[in-house]
Amino acid sequence: MTVKPLALDRLYRPADLSRLAFATTADLEPIDGLVGQARAAEAIDFGTRVEHPGFNLFVIGPQGARMQDAVKALLVAQAATKPRPNDWVYVNNFTDPERPIAIELPPGRARAFQQAMHELIDDLQSALPAVFQSEDYQTRRGAIDEAFQRKQAEAFAALREKAGTQDIGILRTPLGFALAPVKEGQVVPPDEFATWPEARRQAVQAAIATLEKDLEHIVHQIPKWEKQRRDEVRELNRETAKFAVDQQIDEAKADFTDIARVTRHIETVRADLVENVAMFVAKGEEGEEGVDELRPGTPFDRYEVNILVTQDGREPGVPIIEELHPTLGNLIGRIEYLSRRGVLTTNFRLVKAGALHRANGGYLLLDARAVLMEPFSWTALKRTLRRGEIAIEDISRFIGLTSTASLEPDPIPLKVKVVLFGDRLLYFLLAAYDPELGEHFKVLADFENDLARTPETEAILARLVAGIAGRNGLRPFDRDAVALVLEHAARLADHAGKLSLVVEQLREVLIEADFCARDAAREVVARSDVESALAARIRRAARIRDRAQEVILEKVALIDTAGTHVGQVNGLSVTELGGFAFGRPTRITCRVRPGSGKVVDIEREVELGGPVHSKGVLILSGFLAGHYALDTPMSLFASLVFEQSYAGVEGDSASSAELYALLSALAEAPLRQDLAVTGSVNQHGAIQAIGGVNEKIEGFFDICRARGLTGTQGVLIPEANVQHLMLRADVIAACEAGSFAIYPVATIDDGIALLSGRAAGRRATDGRYPPDSLNGQVEARLRAFASIRRDFARQGGKDTGP
Repeated sequence: MTVKPLALDRLYRPADLSRLAFATTADLEPIDGLVGQARAAEAIDFGTRVEHPGFNLFVIGPQGARMQDAVKALLVAQAATKPRPNDWVYVNNFTDPERPIAIELPPGRARAFQQAMHELIDDLQSALPAVFQSEDYQTRRGAIDEAFQRKQAEAFAALREKAGTQDIGILRTPLGFALAPVKEGQVVPPDEFATWPEARRQAVQAAIATLEKDLEHIVHQIPKWEKQRRDEVRELNRETAKFAVDQQIDEAKADFTDIARVTRHIETVRADLVENVAMFVAKGEEGEEGVDELRPGTPFDRYEVNILVTQDGREPGVPIIEELHPTLGNLIGRIEYLSRRGVLTTNFRLVKAGALHRANGGYLLLDARAVLMEPFSWTALKRTLRRGEIAIEDISRFIGLTSTASLEPDPIPLKVKVVLFGDRLLYFLLAAYDPELGEHFKVLADFENDLARTPETEAILARLVAGIAGRNGLRPFDRDAVALVLEHAARLADHAGKLSLVVEQLREVLIEADFCARDAAREVVARSDVESALAARIRRAARIRDRAQEVILEKVALIDTAGTHVGQVNGLSVTELGGFAFGRPTRITCRVRPGSGKVVDIEREVELGGPVHSKGVLILSGFLAGHYALDTPMSLFASLVFEQSYAGVEGDSASSAELYALLSALAEAPLRQDLAVTGSVNQHGAIQAIGGVNEKIEGFFDICRARGLTGTQGVLIPEANVQHLMLRADVIAACEAGSFAIYPVATIDDGIALLSGRAAGRRATDGRYPPDSLNGQVEARLRAFASIRRDFARQGGKDTGP
């Protein structure tokens, strides 16, 4: 069958905007959200509404699909219909300060609780010193001190009187009290005392010994009296403090009688205030001003309230939190420290909320790759979801760097819907290697890369373009500009019958087209602006492509675009670097000789060929064995190589080109060098579809155009790839002028006939190919190889060949 070049309408499918009547996108109703994502939308709706544990979402799709924005827009509507979650605060644990207490409050009440406690302590810092400086307190305190002094004075007076009757005096020395004989009110010197009669001295010494026991008893009583005084002062302080505190505490409690945990905490504060009133009085006596005594780390912050999460001032509904930097601390919360006199200290006021706290009751959006890249975050997230509560963990303990006391705050019950975003490969790898993934993320939402191209879907995408332009503050796009954007979306989808849903790529084109229109001082973006933007994008990224074409045009890399050659064909490959893909021709050659039936892939032999490429070459042996000389052992040695290829080769898209080169070498039939070939082949000789067909055609076209189009040049592509064609305008123009052609090929026979200019030939009723057909010559050559091998064996030669 003679292969005809494709008609022009098969090379490019223009947009059909007949379903929309508009001049510019300003006339269109914008559309946002999940366009063409019915499957994903259904999964997201299910995952966000099911309440059971483990039914969190894992959203996957292509990069640039802006999945986060689309899902967030869908969640906003659902979040607004749900009641706001409760507030959470941490307060001091007066029994065990290292274990702060978590208290749950109704939405928006945390701020009022914090303010009430702040005002309570602020008021008491003024009220308590005033009460303790009052006349009543000072009088009662003075009475206690006076009673102590009087009791002490009376005891010493009685002892002094008793000693005086015996001519003995009580002396106060630096070392304490001492007893000594006196005469006429003066202490008797030791020398004089020594002259006294022995009997008198002994009597004085006996009296002094008795009085010393009395003095010792009094001295021992003084600490007891002092303790009694302190107890009485302490009780007076309690009574006075309770009198001052009770009214303030009752006022603070009045607004929270409906919250039992809060009232219990305030009662605990009451008891602690009474016991620790001294620090308020001491502060009042110091009279310092300008010092914030309620900052973290000061004695008074024990009575403060640390708001962890509050709904005060937020929109109705549950929160939607997106954490872009999910470190362990940012995810589950952290404990901060203050340096005081060279020592790190902390308390409950330095407990900080994480994303899970802020999203509690609502939705938490995380990038899966970012979570996995942060140490401990992935395991902490799974552990938190399994426990159903948020426990703040200090990362320094995990890595053995704890050098100071830390806290163990009360865990907070967790009720959150986690939405992870990632690419498909990452999800499938996690599913394969982390068995816990299915336990915590049971709902998969898979975003489509594209949608079927119909007039209806083109109208939807046109409205999406209007929405992107509006959201980004771009100029309106006219009808022809929108049409080109839709056609570019089909090119991005690598399919004339589909439209890409990778929104970010379209957005970039729209922004750049708007820039071109601004430079041209146009208020409306025209088709020419979109063309300029697309051309500029290619030009910025095409340096490597241009260098690759340059080495071909300078004949450093050998590629023929005219003439014929035996065992040589132009294959086509695609290179993608940094998101830019381009095609380039590669010379494929083949040499044959008699052998043991082995087709050698030189790329594989030197480990430059990947497994898929090697599979494609091995298929060639199956094709030969099943099509030629069926009654004769395969006695062929063939070597195939990508000439001047110095990097790895992967994929089977060149397998048909390799087979053409092999058949040409066997039949000694020259192949046209003005044609290039792409397409894989199976063992039955059917040409199969490949990727990057547009880039491959354009890559060969660029070389031909640079050397001069002859009118005979073209590209053979698989027939199945015709539906993917969305070629550049210059390629279409060349095809229209008859200077270039695209040939759809269904079988190897069709392709070899076009390349060689000779009929491939079919087996006749006698089972043989026509002798003058190319297949007939291939079969004859293989039989000749077999005969040579048999003759060699009969002559006693040892077959050690390839």
